Amino acid sequence: MACPLLRRCSKWNANCTSLFETLWYCDGRSVSYSTSSLGRTSWSSGTGNEGQPSLLRRRTRPNTFNFTTSLSRHQPRLLDPKLQACFWINSAHTDVKLQDPFTIAQKDLTNLYDDIRKELFVSKELKALCHYYFDGKGKAIRPMIVVLMARALNSHSNRSGDLLPGQRAVAMITEMIHTASLVHDDVIDGSDKRRGKGTINELWGEKKAILAGDFILSVASITMARIGNNTVVKVFSQVIEDLVRGEFMQLGSKENENERFKHYLEKTFKKTASLIANSCKAVCVLVSSDPKVHEIAYQYGKNVGIAFQLVDDVLDFTSGANHLGKPSAADLKLGLATGPVLFACQQFPELHAMIMRRFSSKGDVDRAWQYVFQSDGVEQTKNLAQHYCQEAIRQISMLRPSPERDALIRLTEMVLTRDK
Repeated sequence: MACPLLRRCSKWNANCTSLFETLWYCDGRSVSYSTSSLGRTSWSSGTGNEGQPSLLRRRTRPNTFNFTTSLSRHQPRLLDPKLQACFWINSAHTDVKLQDPFTIAQKDLTNLYDDIRKELFVSKELKALCHYYFDGKGKAIRPMIVVLMARALNSHSNRSGDLLPGQRAVAMITEMIHTASLVHDDVIDGSDKRRGKGTINELWGEKKAILAGDFILSVASITMARIGNNTVVKVFSQVIEDLVRGEFMQLGSKENENERFKHYLEKTFKKTASLIANSCKAVCVLVSSDPKVHEIAYQYGKNVGIAFQLVDDVLDFTSGANHLGKPSAADLKLGLATGPVLFACQQFPELHAMIMRRFSSKGDVDRAWQYVFQSDGVEQTKNLAQHYCQEAIRQISMLRPSPERDALIRLTEMVLTRDK
């Protein structure tokens, strides 16, 4: 029988992975839940309360629902926090040999940006704008996931592990859509920094930046059509819709406190995870007709994508501008309440009013920052990201063993332990 907590969270949006559907104990059984606290873990990127005012004493609200610390008293405690992402794998899948995803994907990514720039062959000025972010200096996380997933699925389907031309095109499309969304986001947010350098809107102006983002999307659509698969077109059309809807969701705030976390996770899925999930599904439909395999690929991308954004939201509090390539506390300054803030609300209800006015009053950003570090909001957000990664591992482990499958498993640990 489902526990009351699980029933309560079953009402969350179907488009966003429920917090509790990701919790699988090490032997494959679903975890039982209680109101006791999850065992505390230390993280290398965590920040203490140094320099915080003494008047901000930690407070608790016994009757407030606590999303993560209410999960399970049975969660295993690990000696090394960096092994948390791998504990479930090693205990349940003895055939896994963790592979470095960057090394395995390197060959497929070597000329990726060159090929993208060839697709964006246009007049001189527009070419400069479109090529600005395709300089090959990015982490290329999304195309890396796509090529690893493609090869893992090819091996699973008893084919050669080599990429099909359409699968490589999907990796290019994924990076183009992602980059176009960054260009548009920077215009909406008024950002002047991206990846440690000036944004397109800062250097060329907002109008040209919008047009450049639109043009990149149009070239991605042409590349998509050339694949010649209607399902792939449909899958990526969903991505574009999700990106727009997610951006609209980010522009608003939920007055109902109980709906805020659902709203946050749904927005996170639409803005970040949908592209990864649907890109994984796109390379899958090109090699397999099995809906179950499609779902495995989709769910891996979905869970890794949500975890990636949760960690990104943590780094906005724990990492400086030199690491992130953007100002620290950027989300608060934009009026956004991310995971650490929403968790901190349980201990500091003063944050609710700040969230509704989007931290617009004088001193709101500094006070919210202080409340987050006086609470366990950062730690709870990390724990939540870990649970999404565990579900991603559970999904991808259903595929037959291959170096690429194991590299995708390894990637989940890297998502959790990254510091930039």
